[in-house]
Formats: sequence, C-alpha cells, structure tokens
Amino acid sequence: MTSTESSLFTALGPHSDPDDSELELDCWFNEEFKFILLPVSYAVVFVLGLGLNALTTWLFLFCLRPWDATATYMFHLALSDTLYVLSLPTLVYYYAARNHWPFGTGLCKFIRFLFYWNLYCSVLFLTCIGVHRYLGICHPLRVLRWGCPRLAGLLCLAVWLVVAGFLVPNLFFVTTSPKGDIILCHDTTRPEEFDHYVHFSLAVMGLLFGVPCLVTLVCYALMAQRLYRPLPGAAQSSSRLRSLRAIAVVLTVFAVCFVPFHITRTVYYMARLLEADCWVLNIVNMVCKVTRPLASANSCLDPVLYLLTGDKYRRQLRQLCRAGRPRLPTAASSLVLVSLPEDSSCRWTATPQDGGLGR
Repeated sequence: MTSTESSLFTALGPHSDPDDSELELDCWFNEEFKFILLPVSYAVVFVLGLGLNALTTWLFLFCLRPWDATATYMFHLALSDTLYVLSLPTLVYYYAARNHWPFGTGLCKFIRFLFYWNLYCSVLFLTCIGVHRYLGICHPLRVLRWGCPRLAGLLCLAVWLVVAGFLVPNLFFVTTSPKGDIILCHDTTRPEEFDHYVHFSLAVMGLLFGVPCLVTLVCYALMAQRLYRPLPGAAQSSSRLRSLRAIAVVLTVFAVCFVPFHITRTVYYMARLLEADCWVLNIVNMVCKVTRPLASANSCLDPVLYLLTGDKYRRQLRQLCRAGRPRLPTAASSLVLVSLPEDSSCRWTATPQDGGLGR
C-alpha cells in the first residue's frame, strides 16, 4: 500500500467507503447504512429474482413454444436476469462482512462484470422489444421482413456479444486490494486509474444506456400516440386502455430501475473529479448507494411485466396453480409488453392476415 493510500484511509476515517477509497480528499463518510441496506436488498432480490426468473425460463422453454420475436427477446431478458441473481450471494456476504472479499480477484472481476453485463443487456433487450412492438403497431407490414424469430435470435446473440465487448476493459479496471485485515473488491478501480475509468464508464453509459433509452422513449411515445388516436372503424374497447397502461408500466419500471442509478452515478463521478465539497460528496454518495439496489430490482420486476402484459403467460401460470402442470405448449405470440388481443387495434393498421403480427 502506498503512502498516499495510507494517508487517504486515515483522512477518510473508519466509516468511509473502502470501495471508493481512491477519493483523495479530506472527507469522512459515515456509511453504516450501506452494511444494512445492500445485504438486505440484494438478499431480497436474490430470493425473489431467482424464483420468478427460474419459473419464467421454464415456462418459456417448455410451455410457450413456438416463440415469436417478442418472446425470443423476453426469454433472453429472463436468462440475463437469472445469471445476474446467481451472483448476488457473494455480494450479500461482502457487504454483510463490512467490505471483506475472501473469494479472490478473479471472482471479484467477474461479479462486477456480471452486474453491468446484465444491466446493459436488459436495457438493450427492452429496447429491442420496444422497437419490435413499435413496428407491429405503427408499421405492421415491416414486421413481415424484420420481425421473424430467427432474426430476433441473431439480434439477441449480437446484444450479448456487443455488451460483453464494450465491458471487457472493466475486467482490467476492477481489482482487489488489502486494507488492514480485510480485502476490498473495488466497484471502480485503483486510485491512479480512476480518471481513465470515469471516461470509460461515461462512454459505456452513453452508448449502452443513453442511446437505447432515447430509442425506447420515442418508440413507446409513438405507440401511445397511435393507440390513443381514434381511427375510423376502431372499436372503443378497453384493449387500447390496457395497452396504454402496459406502456406506462414499462416506462415506469424502466425509469425507476435504470435512470436514477445512471444519473446519480454520473453526478457522483463528476463530483469527485471536480473535487466538490465534502458535504456534497456525502449527499451524492449516499443517494448513489441507495439507487444501486433499484438497478438490481429490475431482475425481479421483469417477470412481473410478463405477468401483467402477457395473456398466454398468465394462462399457463394459472394452469400451473390450478392443476399443478401446464397445458400443452402454446404459441407465445401474445406474450408482448403491449398486449393487443385478437379483436383489438391490430386491425386498425393491418390487414386481417397481418393482424397476428400486431399482438
């Protein structure tokens, strides 16, 4: 440990955040709340997320086939969430043990990598679903060309690989370091590389969150406009209201899980780079820690979205609850984040033979 780091730990005090020990300011952080908030929230997300996503994955694999493009995106979203929640027990131990990591540097790198891999894969899969639903509702004929399940599967594979490629530098930045009797698993990097890490992190956030977020907002706004606008011959049924509510739910969950985490993280990094006052750093640091579980909660909320907006998902789940076993495999074409029943607004913009593409 260098003399700079030694003096830094002393300046920050015994209750400062070792994950952020690269902050070279005479600032004392009291983060006792973190050692309760993070283990408890991660444990809850693990229990709920593992159960919900395991059930969802099983239903997709054995009860909801063949898949359409939207179901393909949803399956990969559930798979991403499942992989993430399996990493949480190590973080529960780490924060419950007050930032002690006994699992080695390699696993520290992998766990931190897995968090961001899941985060940005989830963002992009939700974006793919939004674009697909936009085409199905606003440009149904284009779905014939771009909405086939095979193309969706290739796009999902591209998402996995592209996000992993963008995050490879994270494997080099993240590391462990000793501090007294404990070993820290840094969420960022070493003190001397922090400036480089911030530039890398901001670039990743812009490309893998900022751009997809904007695309998702535009797609759902255009869908809401189409669904809300009365068209000639359109029945004033409750299906349009259900679809609008589904859009609202998706955007709300997206905003709650992803937006606060990225905003507070960006503000925190910039405050440290600009060497803001200690009280400002304390406030931003606390808010940033509070929003971290919200990003993890996405793994629990995605299956709830399937339940709220997928007709056949609900039928299979009810069948499991009533009879203990599902029906025969059913096509998952109505498993969509914007649910349009057979007699609904697909007919506003599509010919009868194309109506199934709008659901």
